[in-house]
Amino acid sequence: MGRNRSSFVLTSEGPTETLRIGKILGNSLRGGEVVALTGGLGAGKTCLTQGIAVGLGVSASYPVTSPTFTLVNEYRGKEAVLYHLDVYRLKGSADLDETGYEEYLLGGGVLVIEWAEKILDAVPDEALFIALSWLGENVRKIEFSACPEKIDFWQKTFKEGGFQ
Repeated sequence: MGRNRSSFVLTSEGPTETLRIGKILGNSLRGGEVVALTGGLGAGKTCLTQGIAVGLGVSASYPVTSPTFTLVNEYRGKEAVLYHLDVYRLKGSADLDETGYEEYLLGGGVLVIEWAEKILDAVPDEALFIALSWLGENVRKIEFSACPEKIDFWQKTFKEGGFQ
């Protein structure tokens, strides 16, 4: 995250709203993007990714689950392939060599990385960073961070989707 970044915050009142936020996000992704998710266990990273999958047109017959033990799951969407990478079990970016990370990064799909804080030095500056944190039992703070040009686009996209 070396470049100048801007951010904005949305509040999710529960899993249904987190899914909706993900769907809005997925509807606007076309391939070639990296979405870097951070947050503690149970913060909603996988729920948000499930919404992204819906927005990308991944078939409902494919359950989107966290690939903690397989490291990566691929889901074919109508707009792009979703590469869902979970680096929770990695010690750092040096462990990425065995995952095919470079191929996913350059593969033209949408790469969503859970636990991105573990490999920050390997996440492109152009990535959309999303930090999820608890505000209550089901309430989540979702902070979006990107370069100023992109953050303006995302703020407008979510405002049009009914989020302020």
